[in-house]
Amino acid sequence: MDEIINKVAQSGLETIDLENYYPAGDVVIFDMKDHLFMGLILKEKDFRAAMQSLDWEQYRGKNVGLICSADAVIPLWAYMLVMTNLEPVAVYAAFGDAEFIHKTLYLQNLAKIDVASFTDKRIVIKGCGDKRVGEVAYAEITRLLRPVVKSIMYGEPCSTVPIYKKKG
Repeated sequence: MDEIINKVAQSGLETIDLENYYPAGDVVIFDMKDHLFMGLILKEKDFRAAMQSLDWEQYRGKNVGLICSADAVIPLWAYMLVMTNLEPVAVYAAFGDAEFIHKTLYLQNLAKIDVASFTDKRIVIKGCGDKRVGEVAYAEITRLLRPVVKSIMYGEPCSTVPIYKKKG
């Protein structure tokens, strides 16, 4: 009987699973509207009092998106005031909705990759998984790796779609 040869293992392909860089934790929203007079008007004295009396511990260890869902004119200093309270307790806080915060955290995680360790390697970016990875991660990993790798493929080592191959 012929020996079974694992050609995938011999191919020299390295697989990157983008789920390994998936942001941890859910995103909660801090909506400025909830702290405005009639949900529309920022009264400085009242707003400052509301910020002082708010239990900021509810945001401890969380990723927080800062938004205003009302069609209100909010002075820029008000966002700064909220952030001074969120920054010490939240894992991460920024202006933006949950999707924006998730994408930002994903980009931060991918930025930590030591791309030099992939120099002249043949890379497969895993295509299927349990989590919705999203376009931002696939685009970013390609941007990061393209200058250093020999090739980039998408999918699984046994069935890949060629994306990039270094010339020469």
